[in-house]
Amino acid sequence: MNTKSKEARFVARALTRAGMKPWIVDLSLKTHDVDGADMTGARVVAAAGASWHMLNEQSRQDAATVMIDGGSKILIEQFLKGKIAGAIGLGGANGTNLVCSILRAMPYLVPKVMISAVAGTAAVQWYIAESDIVMYPSIGDVSLNRITKSVMEDAALAVAAAVKKRTTQKQTKIRKTPLVAISSFGGTAACVERVTERLQSLGYEVIMFHASGAGGKSLERLAGSGELIGVIDVTTHELADLIVGGVYSAGNGRLTAAGAAGLPQVIVPGATDHSNFWVGHVPERYRNREFFRYNAQNLLMRTNAEEFEKLGYEIGNRLNAAKGPVRVLVPLEGFSEHTKRRAHDLDGNDTGPWKRPEEYQVFIDSLKKHLKAAPVEEFALHVNDIVFADACVNAFVKIGRN
Repeated sequence: MNTKSKEARFVARALTRAGMKPWIVDLSLKTHDVDGADMTGARVVAAAGASWHMLNEQSRQDAATVMIDGGSKILIEQFLKGKIAGAIGLGGANGTNLVCSILRAMPYLVPKVMISAVAGTAAVQWYIAESDIVMYPSIGDVSLNRITKSVMEDAALAVAAAVKKRTTQKQTKIRKTPLVAISSFGGTAACVERVTERLQSLGYEVIMFHASGAGGKSLERLAGSGELIGVIDVTTHELADLIVGGVYSAGNGRLTAAGAAGLPQVIVPGATDHSNFWVGHVPERYRNREFFRYNAQNLLMRTNAEEFEKLGYEIGNRLNAAKGPVRVLVPLEGFSEHTKRRAHDLDGNDTGPWKRPEEYQVFIDSLKKHLKAAPVEEFALHVNDIVFADACVNAFVKIGRN
């Protein structure tokens, strides 16, 4: 409110015209005497156990950390009490980071919008992360003129419409179909399509997560939310990126939440035969490795024996902590569609087949050594064979009934 009070009041008036009751929360990082906030900065900081005046002496980053802590606690508390139905924020680079860090604490499907001067930058992937925040580019900097006013009004109308829809749905009793999560990727698409088709024919609803980092994080978050009845993790590929520092890592939380929630899980090492780097940005330590150029931006690096051994260790230890039933299915003839391709060095020279069964065996041996929660079931099939996909569904149905 110390720098964006006029803009905040403008958005609040737009919300009022849309039939909403606005509740302005001040996230100023320094004390001021501007009024108009329904929740003052002092009260936000107090929720984090600190004093607003203390923030005056802190760096912007340290002050923001306190404000994020207090703001997240207040927003969740008010939401759980039924007093908050949606959220909208506005700001530049620092303001976007501050507001989005708070909005990310809100559950999925609760309408959340950010009007941002940096909505078109690469940093958006960190602002949004695995949440469902909708970004509205402010076009100009966040100030009042006929261009930015129109953007702010559109954003306010959008969040208001979403709140009205969600409120109407809550008032209507809808029978929920059992929802199953499936991890997907281009290299495992045929398996995912068959698994989805079979599950739907059995009366399940399916939500697919693209295994590109954010997708895996979203799967883990949803698995811990109570929305899912199980997971068929066809594409555990993001763990390969975690091991080598690839661009599609989902972080250290991958393959943990469903187990902690006690959900039945079918696990497949789908697409673990490669990791991902952006074209032109392969770390020096990997320049002598084998690759396949997937598209204009994405370069796949073939997983080697050492990395497969680590994958067996990581998957085994993570699944050992699962509180629910687990089945692990391994397709011996290949973990992705890329096993039908040739590998190349960075200069484009052919280095042999992508498929390396002896290295897949290193993974299997490591997995058997470390996995205590379930046996490793081997199939003389490719991951994209229909029979293998059907085996995944059959295994899921069996453990889901137990």
